[in-house]
Amino acid sequence: MNQKQVHRYLQQYLEATNCHVIEKSPAHFTVKLSPEADRILTNRPYYWSFVDRTGAEPETMSFLFVTDKEKYDAQANQDPGSEPSQTTTTAPAATAQTAGQMNNQVNQALARSYGIVPTQVLAMNRIPRDDVHFGSKRLKQLFAAAQDQGSYVYLFQEPDSRSRNPFDSTPYTPWLGINVKVEFQCDRKREELYSFGVSMATGNCVEQFHQQLNSLKMTPRLPANVHIAPAGISLKKAVQTVEAALERKLKAQSYEWAEEAQKRLEEEQGIVRHYYDKLLSSAAEEQKEAIQSQYDSRKGEIDWQFRPRVTASAINCGIFHLAGIG
Repeated sequence: MNQKQVHRYLQQYLEATNCHVIEKSPAHFTVKLSPEADRILTNRPYYWSFVDRTGAEPETMSFLFVTDKEKYDAQANQDPGSEPSQTTTTAPAATAQTAGQMNNQVNQALARSYGIVPTQVLAMNRIPRDDVHFGSKRLKQLFAAAQDQGSYVYLFQEPDSRSRNPFDSTPYTPWLGINVKVEFQCDRKREELYSFGVSMATGNCVEQFHQQLNSLKMTPRLPANVHIAPAGISLKKAVQTVEAALERKLKAQSYEWAEEAQKRLEEEQGIVRHYYDKLLSSAAEEQKEAIQSQYDSRKGEIDWQFRPRVTASAINCGIFHLAGIG
């Protein structure tokens, strides 16, 4: 991922978790986390257990996420007395009054925790900074959070235009969508991604379902003047349909790589066997048990490294209600 893709991904995550963006630019975001994001990103289990037990109003943390370090630092150096907000786009809700209220809330929270602290000292390190780039711990944390929280979704297609007749109702068909990662592994590795969609009304299975969804606007709420078509097949049957489609694709693959990997496995096993057979034949009786244990461990390592295998795992899935009967 390049810097622009990281910036776009971070923005999508902040919007999805309802974080309050105080200011932003092509190089950074200054945000006050939502309770949902704070629970995931700040690692404060004791604080949130206190909030849950007492019902207290939560005080979420604020962060400065920098997605382009060079550009952000260059802007800061041009005007050392202020943050590079002259080139930022301020969120409509982030007025000066709102920022002042947030500062007061932060001061009150710190005062409750640490007593009275000089304001100038607080201002110096009030908002932690994170440089977010591909490979950074923070971005890995966001990936893990998105995968954990977004593994299963239940969405509806937004209609292009509302019907003028309030008595008209558009039929929506539920589709089971599954994204699958297939790994071809030996001492080398290749990954392929497949996206399947199965109509719960007709059982029709289509490929590249994710690409189809990318062209649609989706919402978690049922739109007005919409009714859901009854399911013609069960969820279990839909999953079996995807498994059958994936199996057909895998059977059509070429597996010359597996045959070559099996030959390399046998060669490596032969080399190791030749080495340890000689070592065992010449070793003292009290040493043979340790050598045999080492030999078994080495055989297991070679087998794991070279043995060809294919594994398939579902990355995420969901029920998507799309217009029409498919």
